[in-house]
Amino acid sequence: MINTIIFDLGAVLIDWNPHYMYRTIFSDEQEMQNFLATVCTSDWNEEQDAGRSLQEGTKLLVAQFPEHEANIRAFYGRWEEMLGEPFHGTVELFRRLKASGKYKIYALTNWSAETFPVAVKRYEFLNWFDGIVVSGTEKMRKPTPEFYQILLDRYEVNPQEALFIDDNYRNIVAAEKVGIKSIHFTSSEQLEKELGKLELL
Repeated sequence: MINTIIFDLGAVLIDWNPHYMYRTIFSDEQEMQNFLATVCTSDWNEEQDAGRSLQEGTKLLVAQFPEHEANIRAFYGRWEEMLGEPFHGTVELFRRLKASGKYKIYALTNWSAETFPVAVKRYEFLNWFDGIVVSGTEKMRKPTPEFYQILLDRYEVNPQEALFIDDNYRNIVAAEKVGIKSIHFTSSEQLEKELGKLELL
């Protein structure tokens, strides 16, 4: 019997994309793609999600790519411009699950501790959660098993009674290894069908 639902945030409930901001800087799409693939990479950003300070992360990258300093500094200097709309279909499913009163609902997110408060101010539904575990605060991130365990221990969640929802397949695999049934999110429509099959909606 599932009594706990754990959501990822980015690409599930919140549309975050560096392209939104960098398209105002780069006139050439391929040049922007190359910059994000070789300079401000996902791996680099994930180190900030894992607890490295924005200042330190920026400093390291500027030292490595001094010719890109202005564009590197824009990543966190204009970070809020990377936030898009919430995924309204998923937010509506969250609202329905919450309104049922049947579940404790938590978030487990890879997110910098320094930028997360910006999101909390922007998206009212982040206040609906019974608890949120932020990687940057804990200084570890998905798919590290210990990160999942923090949520399970802190909120006294039995993994056999929980469901985890994430768009990143590596995080699904990690959750299932610690005993949490999971849904690999691709769209709100797909999620609604999966929740229906589990008789949670």
